[in-house]
Amino acid sequence: MENRLQDIKTRFAALKADNPNMRIRNAAEALNVSEADLLTTSLGDGVTRLTNQPADILSGVARLGEVMALTRNDACVHERKGVYDNPEFHLQGKMQIGLFVNPDIDLRLFMNHWAHVFAVSEDTKVGPRHSLQFFDKSGTAVHKIYLTNKSDEAAFKALVAQYTDDDQSSPLTLEAYPAKDQDRPDDEIDWPGFRKAWEELKDTHAFFPLLRKFGVGREQGFRRIGEDFAYEVENTGARLALEMARDRECDIMVFVGNRGCIQIHTGPVNKLVEQGPWFNVLDPKFNLHLNEQEIVRTWVTKKPTEDGIVTAVELFDADGEIIATLFGRRKPGQPELELWREIAADLPRKAVADAA
Repeated sequence: MENRLQDIKTRFAALKADNPNMRIRNAAEALNVSEADLLTTSLGDGVTRLTNQPADILSGVARLGEVMALTRNDACVHERKGVYDNPEFHLQGKMQIGLFVNPDIDLRLFMNHWAHVFAVSEDTKVGPRHSLQFFDKSGTAVHKIYLTNKSDEAAFKALVAQYTDDDQSSPLTLEAYPAKDQDRPDDEIDWPGFRKAWEELKDTHAFFPLLRKFGVGREQGFRRIGEDFAYEVENTGARLALEMARDRECDIMVFVGNRGCIQIHTGPVNKLVEQGPWFNVLDPKFNLHLNEQEIVRTWVTKKPTEDGIVTAVELFDADGEIIATLFGRRKPGQPELELWREIAADLPRKAVADAA
C-alpha cells in the first residue's frame, strides 16, 4: 500500500508540474485514482486526516460563521455561502439522514455514504484557502466547506484540532460502488398501477418510494407516464429556464447532488455567464457551474401534491444520472408559482425527427 501511495504521489507531482492550474478532481481522473487518494499524498503538508465523525464535525461548523458550501457531480457544481445553522440528524430506516434547513445553507445529507474526512489548507494566488472535505467510500467527494473572508479562522483551527485523527500516515482503504442496476424490462412493470399511483401522489418526497415500489427507473417512468406528467424538452432547457427566471424575476430552487448530499439554492438568479461548455450563475451568495455538454436529456415533469402540481426541469447525463433539478420557489403548504409554470411551459419541446 505504501508503494502505491508513493507511486501516486510521484505521478501527481509530475502532473502538477506540467499542469499547475489543474483542479484536483481532474487530476484524479487523469491519473485514474480517487481525489481522496491524492489528498493523502499531502498528509502533514497542508492536509490533515480527521476522524470519521462527519455529523459531529458538521454540527460544529456554525462556529466558523459564514462559509461556502460546495456540492457537485461530474457535470455540475453548486456553491452557496451561509452559516451552517440548525443541524439535524436522524435515522430513516437504515440510513442516517442529515438536514440543514436554512435560507442560505439548505442540505439533505445521506450520511451512510460519508466515509473519509480531511481538513485542507492550501496556498492560492489570493492567499491561503482553508476547507473541510468529505468523501464517500470510493474516495469521491460528496461535500466541501470553504472558509470565506467572513469566516472565523481560529474556530476552524480549533475544530480541526478537536477532530484530528491519531493516524496521519496510513493509506486509505477504499471500496468501489457496484455498477448501476439496469432498468427492468417494460413488459414486467404494472404501468396502469404506476400511473394511478402517480396521479394519487400527495408529496414530491413520495416520488422516489413510488419508483422503488413499482421497480421503475426514473427516466423509464417519464417515458411511459404520459405527456401530461412528463415530456422531453431541448437540452438548452436549463439555460433558458435560468435566463427566463432572471428576466421575469422569478425566484427558483436549484437542486444539485450526488450519492451523499443534495444542496439547494432558493431565490433569484441574476448574473448568468457562458464560459466554454460551462453555463454559470455568478451571484454574490450563489454560484452554479453547469457543463452543458454533459446534458443528454432534459425533462419537464409534473407531480401532484396536496398543494397542487409541482413542476420540475430535470437534467440527466449519459448514464441516466440526475445532474440538476430546477423548481419554482415554494414551501410545503404553498402552491407553485404560476410564473414558474409559465417558464416551464415556454421551454421548447424536443424536436422529433420525421419518419422516413
